Amino acid sequence: QAFLRLATALGKYSVCKRVAGHNAEAMECLGGSGVMNEFMTARLYREAPINAIWEGSGNVQCLDILRALDKQPETREALFSEFQRSRGVDARLDRYVVDLEAALKAPEAREYRARSLAEAMAVALQASLLLRHGDRRVAEAFIASRIEQPHGLYGNLPKGVPVKEIIARALPMYG
Repeated sequence: QAFLRLATALGKYSVCKRVAGHNAEAMECLGGSGVMNEFMTARLYREAPINAIWEGSGNVQCLDILRALDKQPETREALFSEFQRSRGVDARLDRYVVDLEAALKAPEAREYRARSLAEAMAVALQASLLLRHGDRRVAEAFIASRIEQPHGLYGNLPKGVPVKEIIARALPMYG
């Protein structure tokens, strides 16, 4: 229950903040067809801002996350217990989690840092779950592009990521 309380809030924040950019990228990939009302991408793009209306603004979501951490200490324990399950699998994630724990303990301007703390928790959780349950190449690409050399934009994978193999895994007809 404690893990679900925090993971659900992190998921809502992460999805709501990323969905509009993700949809815009999908439209761009499809070119002119992507903006046509006959394509699903145009509708998804128009509806993307509605997520924050339904789920609450990003600031409200992040303050809710901080409130859960403060009022229900078992949520923090559950989250870091989840991180512990992937400890030792990837040194970059291990360091990231140590830094995240220190950042969460720092009392100064926590509300001001709420978004960056929520983003860091969401990234660490995604990386941990990918390492344990996902394709290793996808996990490596995620950690390389979100933790080791974060760029924040689509299509900025660091050198050495096996892009062709990841695409072939997702779309076997192109392998």
